Amino acid sequence: MIANLLYWFELLAVAVFALTGAIVAAQNKMDPVAYVILAVVTGIGGGTIRDALLSTPAFWLSDPADLLMCAAVAIVVFVSRATFVELERNPGPWRVLPWADAIGLALFAVVGAERALVAGAHPISAIVLGTVTATFGGVVRDVFIGQTTLIVKREIYITAAMLAASVYVLIYYVLGNAVLAALLGFAAGFCLRAAAVLFKWTLPTVEGWKK
Repeated sequence: MIANLLYWFELLAVAVFALTGAIVAAQNKMDPVAYVILAVVTGIGGGTIRDALLSTPAFWLSDPADLLMCAAVAIVVFVSRATFVELERNPGPWRVLPWADAIGLALFAVVGAERALVAGAHPISAIVLGTVTATFGGVVRDVFIGQTTLIVKREIYITAAMLAASVYVLIYYVLGNAVLAALLGFAAGFCLRAAAVLFKWTLPTVEGWKK
């Protein structure tokens, strides 16, 4: 059951991260090829880096579903680009980009931690690799378009990914229930990121800690 659950977790994470990449392409008025490129690097970037660190074949090599999902999402966004750009112009938290990012972040953190544990990584290393899986697709996307990535801002972003991966690893080792660990890990990471989006929570700077 856990294998099926995490397969769908991963596929959904790829889809929503690909969506963020394609939306960024729309915002920057890029050509159709750029939509696909940004969707692909965002959707599979973090997982590819994780697998490279684990010295295992990239997760999308044996199953083209992830690449096809990225391409399909890119095409949908390109065709509907005016709608997506208009949605992202709306003020407040009710935009597509931050929520798609939040869902993908939490899903990929759990999947990344699980993949690392299966590959024999230490639990602490699994948490790190879960965080890498969840955040580095967005980093690659931002590097491609030359904008500052969220992980170097005060956003509660990488912290939410670490929380999701940590909850998964902790529950898995304490209770031995991978399904419950995956669900609770996703819920923890998503809720923290969602709260940060809704209430504009940020981490304090060094000066903030001194006050």
